[in-house]
Amino acid sequence: MVSALGVAVVGFGWMGRVHTQAYARVPHHFPQLAVRPELVTVVEDVPGRAEEAAERFGFATTARDWREVAADPRVHAVSITAPNFLHREIGVAMAEAGKHIWIEKPVGLTAADARAVADAVARAGVQGTVGFNYRNAPAVAHARELIAAGEIGTVTHVRVRLFSDYAAHPESALTWRYERERGGSGVLGDLASHGVDLARFLLGEITALTADTAIFVPERARPTGATAGHTRATGGDLGPVENEDYVGCLLRFASGARGVLEASRVAVGEQNTYGFEVHGTKGAVLWDFRRMGELGVSRGTAYQDQSVSTVFVGPGHGAYAAFQPGSANAMGYDDLKVIEAHHFLRSIAEGTPHGATLDDAVHSATALDAMSRSAESGAWVTL
Repeated sequence: MVSALGVAVVGFGWMGRVHTQAYARVPHHFPQLAVRPELVTVVEDVPGRAEEAAERFGFATTARDWREVAADPRVHAVSITAPNFLHREIGVAMAEAGKHIWIEKPVGLTAADARAVADAVARAGVQGTVGFNYRNAPAVAHARELIAAGEIGTVTHVRVRLFSDYAAHPESALTWRYERERGGSGVLGDLASHGVDLARFLLGEITALTADTAIFVPERARPTGATAGHTRATGGDLGPVENEDYVGCLLRFASGARGVLEASRVAVGEQNTYGFEVHGTKGAVLWDFRRMGELGVSRGTAYQDQSVSTVFVGPGHGAYAAFQPGSANAMGYDDLKVIEAHHFLRSIAEGTPHGATLDDAVHSATALDAMSRSAESGAWVTL
């Protein structure tokens, strides 16, 4: 018996649309789900945007204030895709109202924010899923299995990189993303949060780190109207960029492994260059998001001059079978969010967490806070 589950989306920028499309698609890819999402309300304070979303995607109602959702008995689950500075207030309120939440990373501005939302979810007994989508790639799931099975020996070191050029243009508008009060950290919260989650997902807990950060585009023009995504602005008053464009970080893991995490939002020539290389005493696994369905694998007994094979993931890896019938058929970014939606809805149906949780968000945010402290002091920080 499939039960209807009323859902709301709070914040309808690009990510709000991605969540909405994932809700629409999840029953097609995961028909065994015991709940079926129904789009009840979309919340957006930019005039006309909620109404456009309702007409396009079929939400029953619209709202300008997210508090209307907290009080709406039709809504059982909420996607929180609003700017970072609103995560804590909305997340805590929705959990206290008995709503399950699917919230985007980094879950607030600080680890204290993420912990407040996690505590509210735990007290209310609701489910909380976090938008760490890259761990959902079938190739990443396969890499984790190979590492856990000892196929590459004992892990010695990992390199995680997240390079993008979305903020490289000097005319990129000074939106909330560049302000401490509303965005918190810069590339730390936006990209390095994913890097920390991938590192933990593959290798386990991080115990210490040291980091360096930099701002390379110090001023940007203030936008004169509503923005969506990475809008450009010219002619507006210039304002200071208050958070970092770049981070380089050394990591130590509880296992004894070492790591390097590097992220940049101003890397000219790089578009979504996200991935990792994990090396062990007998081999390695290598993944590049831009070739999402491929995993480089080196294993054997040669040690020196050992070759790397390309594994094209297929129905036996992660959630791949829900999308494609045979190996090497391409999946895309939005598919990872459909998998995330499935984790969220399955968690609600079964009453037990699946996928990335608020605890994962707290661990990631704790590491990000430690990177900020380390960049200020120049010292190693113990987590």
